[in-house]
Amino acid sequence: MATSAGDWMMSEQDQLLAEAMQREEPRLRNFIRKRVLDTSDAEDVLQDVFYELISAYRMMKPVEQVTAWMFRVARNRITDLFRRRKAVSLNQPASADEDATTLEDLLPSADAGPDAVFARGVLLEALEDALEDLPEAQREVFVAHEVLGQSFKQMSEETGVSVNTLLARKRYAVLALRERLKELQQDFGK
Repeated sequence: MATSAGDWMMSEQDQLLAEAMQREEPRLRNFIRKRVLDTSDAEDVLQDVFYELISAYRMMKPVEQVTAWMFRVARNRITDLFRRRKAVSLNQPASADEDATTLEDLLPSADAGPDAVFARGVLLEALEDALEDLPEAQREVFVAHEVLGQSFKQMSEETGVSVNTLLARKRYAVLALRERLKELQQDFGK
């Protein structure tokens, strides 16, 4: 059975794609893992890059500089991943799985009388102490984002630390502070 020129060209393209993906996979995976801490997210980004490469060839849009193109697509997918992620805040519920506790839920209402005002003051002081107990990197990110209103992109540009690392530090800070506030809330019997 004779093969057509189109079939031969497709099989040659398939071979070139397979070779490029096999050759660049370790470097590309390493590039992605340096920027995306979660292993499953990193693998998803890698698979997205390969999928887009194959799709581009199938749509008859051959890529000239395959390696550069794959790294550019990887950068774009990583950016998309960060855009989809929302930063964790002490004033937002933790998640649907956990108690929907915000900072305001943990603090007694200032309208509930003198005892509540006192308790609120004590809890806010305890929050300041808890902030001081955080590792310095977590505290700096928390204060910069929650208090000073800096964006993660801005912090990343100023410090040279990746956005993903900053998001992780903020998340750990918020989780630690929530835990401290819950302990204090139990002490006050709210």
